[in-house]
Amino acid sequence: MIALIRLVLGITTSLFKSTARLEAEIAALRQQVIVLRRKVPGRVALTNSDRVFFVWLHRLFPSVRPALVLVQPETLVRWHRAGFRRYWRWKSRCRLGRPPVDDELRDLIQQMSRENLLWGAPRIHGELLKLGFQVAQSTVARYMVKRRGPPSQGWKTFLRNHADGIAAVDLFVVPTIGFRMLYGLVIVRLARRLLVWTAVTTNPTAEWVARQITEAFPWDGAPKYLIRDRDPVYGAAFKKRLHAMGIRDHPIAPRSPWQNPYAERMIGSIRRDCLDHVVVMGAAHLRRILRSYASYYNQRRTHRSLAKDCPIHRPLQALGTIFSQPILGGLHHHYVRT
Repeated sequence: MIALIRLVLGITTSLFKSTARLEAEIAALRQQVIVLRRKVPGRVALTNSDRVFFVWLHRLFPSVRPALVLVQPETLVRWHRAGFRRYWRWKSRCRLGRPPVDDELRDLIQQMSRENLLWGAPRIHGELLKLGFQVAQSTVARYMVKRRGPPSQGWKTFLRNHADGIAAVDLFVVPTIGFRMLYGLVIVRLARRLLVWTAVTTNPTAEWVARQITEAFPWDGAPKYLIRDRDPVYGAAFKKRLHAMGIRDHPIAPRSPWQNPYAERMIGSIRRDCLDHVVVMGAAHLRRILRSYASYYNQRRTHRSLAKDCPIHRPLQALGTIFSQPILGGLHHHYVRT
């Protein structure tokens, strides 16, 4: 472009020059180009700005074609045609089509798809329209989270919808002072995180676990569902007892402890709050510890999931003198007003 401006300025100033002087300058310039051309072997490397200059010079003054030395006339014509094709392609570009989907809308579609496993593209599309988003249903289907198989609820949704009628059971190992292995059993009600039952044995069997289920639940207070892992200890006698009590057996997937989170969390709390700070002497000692912890857990210990309440509702005490009561030998304390 600078060269083109210089050309225009040169033409303007040449109006004030004589014809003989212009012819002499042109001859001198052409001779200098011929001399320089002899020193440059092969083809001369031209930049895009050089090509644009020659093309526009040819458009403004077609008569300069015979005077070109560095560029052949056919090359100049080819450049002109290529530039015209690019210009027409730019001018004819499609300006229609769907507007791009911004990140906020795409993330919202994926969030709805993950959180609502039973929803398809029409349902999500309807929700987005009610939220003020103008988007096509096909676009929603394109950005949804892809899933295999028909839609179904997850374990978290199942547990929330049936918490009042669900219990969970699990076993854990506790070493004694003599390195003997004891097996503890916990049964938890999911609705209020209530620790319903604890038991201890040195040899867990299906018959022993079935007996613990019978003792933990009266016939009129049995849950509808019982979640457990796939330990072989839950054998035929255990399943038969559940069927007799009207409890539906729900084993979790193999190697999936996160599908039994309430029982796993209960065992973790027992260890962190108690067993990690105690050396168990034997089975009787462990039974006393678990019974004391169950009483503390259900009636005294507050829980975030219960809005800082206890599984067995603990009333508010706003008046009176505060007293401290040691629990589990002083590992924890209970504070009351009297």
